[in-house]
Amino acid sequence: MEKKEKIGLVGLILMIFSAIFGFANTTVAYDQMGYAAIMWYVLAALLFFFPSAMMLAEYGASFKEAKGGIYSWLAGSISEKWAFIGTFIWLSSWIVWMVSTASKIWIPFSTTISGTDKTGTWSIFGLTSTQTVGLLGIILFLIITYFATRGMDSIKRIASVGGVFTMLLFAAFILASLVILFIHGGRLAEPIQGASSFVQSPNGAFSSPIAVMSFVVYAIFAYAGMESMGGVVDSVDNPSKTFPRAVIIASLIMAGLYSISIFMWGISTNWHQILGGNNVNLGNITYVLMNNLGYELGKGLGLTTAVSIQCGMWLARFTGLSMFLGYLGSFFVLIYSPLKSFIMGSNPSLWPKKMTKLNKAGMPAYAMWIQAIIVCLFVFFISFGGANAQTFYLILTDMANICTCFPYVFLIGGFPFFKHRTDLERPFVFYKTKASTYIVTGICMTVLILGMGFTALEPILEGDYQTAFWTIFGPVFFGIVAWIFYKWSGRHSAHTVIEVNEK
Repeated sequence: MEKKEKIGLVGLILMIFSAIFGFANTTVAYDQMGYAAIMWYVLAALLFFFPSAMMLAEYGASFKEAKGGIYSWLAGSISEKWAFIGTFIWLSSWIVWMVSTASKIWIPFSTTISGTDKTGTWSIFGLTSTQTVGLLGIILFLIITYFATRGMDSIKRIASVGGVFTMLLFAAFILASLVILFIHGGRLAEPIQGASSFVQSPNGAFSSPIAVMSFVVYAIFAYAGMESMGGVVDSVDNPSKTFPRAVIIASLIMAGLYSISIFMWGISTNWHQILGGNNVNLGNITYVLMNNLGYELGKGLGLTTAVSIQCGMWLARFTGLSMFLGYLGSFFVLIYSPLKSFIMGSNPSLWPKKMTKLNKAGMPAYAMWIQAIIVCLFVFFISFGGANAQTFYLILTDMANICTCFPYVFLIGGFPFFKHRTDLERPFVFYKTKASTYIVTGICMTVLILGMGFTALEPILEGDYQTAFWTIFGPVFFGIVAWIFYKWSGRHSAHTVIEVNEK
């Protein structure tokens, strides 16, 4: 039998980095809060990301032989029923993310080719731009699924490439910013007005306490995704040591990079001059800032205006390429890991045999193709269904907001139960006392509940009751569907056993 190549420390760090770190998160943060975003990103890292990452590292090390990722972790800590419900909600949120990203990924691709987003002008076979982008998204998703079903090597390579280009983009940003800072003699484009610059947002939309708290939620979400790596633990070389080391290193790197990069945007970008107008939105903010970075670099080096504009254009192109590959890296991890955690970790009797069957590459190919069909149908309906379909997509997105962090309620809430088990081998232990376990669990759960609470409260205060309803109803709806399916599957498998015994 051919021996499969295992994932090493560097490869796993790159996969984690590719699946979680979002360079665009730094540009959005600077647009929304300016320098004040740094404080909230640091607090989110200290009070949520790092402590929860250590919990996941303990889970992963103790359940290193489990093929079900977080499903196995939850089933081994609380119960199979709650593991099924929690993982179903989690998988649903990632499916919605894939539906969204299947079309959104073409914006950086277009920017790579044209220097700006031209997807609004795309048309093939006489289709509208929305339909064209949707069709391309379907084709891309089918191609990704095909290669992902061929084994972990394909997933590892693409995810690693995405991680490398994400870090190259960050390195280019840091280098250009430092050159501009040196040329300007240490002068920032966005001057620091005392301590208030790191507390108050220059953006009027984020002046109220509720709006600020909604940004805190965004800061927490920027670190989401570490749990998705649970599905690859069994493919890691020496997982009891490699997995926790990779989690620690990746979490420290990401927390530091987020904070540093938010501050460094102030070197090249004056908030009021570049971001204060109406021509910048959350969809194009990253390309606007990188374009401006290239332009300011050209000017600082004494180049002509025309050449400086070209510098900005080419830097925007490189940004588009890096983000396109980063999206691909995330796709290759998330198209496989969440589904594997759910399908392969749960009781086989709950599923048709085809869903749990592995192909020659050790992948649940049938389940992955079912997932692909579901995603493609959603993308097709949203792209070709008109205004009502777009409204439906907004509802799906609203439902995914809280669903994204809902599995952490189960993972963090179940951690004390996991620590109470005395029959587990624990090759990695970060929380060594009961007091530290309960204190950290309490802090993380408080941050999580407050975050979800303010996410639901903000649209209510703004009078957007439809968004508020679907935001709250999302995890409830998916949880009910999971509960019904679990009950039905349990009864169906029980009847099957009875029929076999009678025969």
